[in-house]
Amino acid sequence: MPTAARITLARVADEAGVSVSTASRALRGRGDMSAVTRERVRAAARALGYSWAGESRGRPRGGTSRMFDLVLGHFHDPYTDEVTAGARTAAADLRYDLVLTTERGSPDDDWPDRIRSRGTAGVVAGLLVPSAEQLTLLTDAGIPVVLLEPPVASPIPLPSVRTTDRAGGAAAAEHLIDRGVRRFIVIGGSPPYRYGRARVAGFLSALEDRVPGAPRVATDADWGAMSAWRACAKALAELPGRGPIGLFACSDEMAAGAYRAIAEAGLTIPRDVLVIGFDDVRGARWLHPSLTTIRQPIRAMAAAAVRTLASAAAGVDMSDEVIRLPTELVARGSTRARFEPAG
Repeated sequence: MPTAARITLARVADEAGVSVSTASRALRGRGDMSAVTRERVRAAARALGYSWAGESRGRPRGGTSRMFDLVLGHFHDPYTDEVTAGARTAAADLRYDLVLTTERGSPDDDWPDRIRSRGTAGVVAGLLVPSAEQLTLLTDAGIPVVLLEPPVASPIPLPSVRTTDRAGGAAAAEHLIDRGVRRFIVIGGSPPYRYGRARVAGFLSALEDRVPGAPRVATDADWGAMSAWRACAKALAELPGRGPIGLFACSDEMAAGAYRAIAEAGLTIPRDVLVIGFDDVRGARWLHPSLTTIRQPIRAMAAAAVRTLASAAAGVDMSDEVIRLPTELVARGSTRARFEPAG
C-alpha cells in the first residue's frame, strides 16, 4: 500500500465513489449527506491510510473538556426554555459551558459527528433517543449520553431523568373526582410517546378505582393546541350523560386548545367543565381562568440530567441510573368549582 504521504483526497474520493468536494465535507463532518455516504468515505480514508483533521477527535483523553451539549428537536418554546435554563444553571455551577444543538430528525442529520468533532465531554438528549448508529458514534468517542424525558426506549442502557407521569395522571383524576365530577374527557398525545401513555394510563386507572363505569371519552391530539381544539370539540359532542365534565389534557398547550372548544360549545370553565393540564409551563397561569395543572419540575430535571452527565464524564458507571422527580398538582381557577355527585 502506498504511504499516507502519497495518498491524496482525490484518491479517497475515487475509492469511495464520490466527488472530491463530497469527500472533503464527509471527512470534516460538514454538509448534508447520508450517514452511509459519510461512513463510506471515512472507511476509504482509513483503508488507504489517509489522515484528516478531526480523525481522532472526540472526548479529549485527558478529560480536559469543560463543555456539554444539550440536544433538543427544537428550542424556544415554554417547555424547552425551562429545560435550557435548568441545564445552563447546573452546567455553570459545575464549571462547564453548555452548547445548544438541534436534532433535525432526518436520516442525514450529522449532529453526533459535529459533537464528536468539537470534543464535548458529554450529551444531554432531551425528549429524544439517539439511534443505535448515532449512539455508536458517540460511545466510540468516549462521549457519555444522558436522556431527559425519553419518549421511547433506548437501544442501549443509558442513564435517564424522568418525572412521575403515571402518578401525575392519577392525581389529575383524583382531583376531578374529589370536585364531584362524574363525566370525563382525556386528551392523550399523538405520537403516543412513553410519557403521554403513562399520563393517560394513570388517569384512567384512577377512574376505574374510584368511579368505575363513569362516562368517558379518550381521544388524541398531536401535542398542539389546534389539534386539541378539534379533538375536544368532537369529544364534547360524543360524551354521554348530563352534568359537569372533567377534562384532562396531557400537556398545558393541549389544555389551552380545549379552552377554545369548550367556549365554542357554549360551556364555561369551571362552571360546566373543569380542566387540568400537564407541565405547568409559564403560560398556564395566564389562561382565563388560570389553568390547574400537573407540575413537572422541568428545570430541576434538566439540572439533574447535567449533574448525572458530569458523574458519567468523570468515569462513574451510570448506565442503568433512572432518576424520577415527583410531579405536583397545582390547583388554580379552572377547577375551582365543586359539585355534588349525582346519586
